[in-house]
Amino acid sequence: MDLYKHAFRLTPMVASDLVVDCFELARDIRELDMRAAPYDLADLGYAPVRIETAEGKAEYAAAQRAFAERGAPLRAALLVECERLLEV
Repeated sequence: MDLYKHAFRLTPMVASDLVVDCFELARDIRELDMRAAPYDLADLGYAPVRIETAEGKAEYAAAQRAFAERGAPLRAALLVECERLLEV
């Protein structure tokens, strides 16, 4: 979420593709958080992540690692953009 927040704040000085990519990551992270929360979203097509079980915890942890991997290049790109803006 923080990547999206900062990318959005830098609009229009950073590429809109970067902002959209950060938004999509934030959306996917929020979806996982909602699925892991005590909300019943099954009627909306979201299967729960049962973090009270070992399997659910493993699923949640794996998804968090995947989000970190997805976020790394976005974070690097946003840093490059910030450095570019500071040089102007």
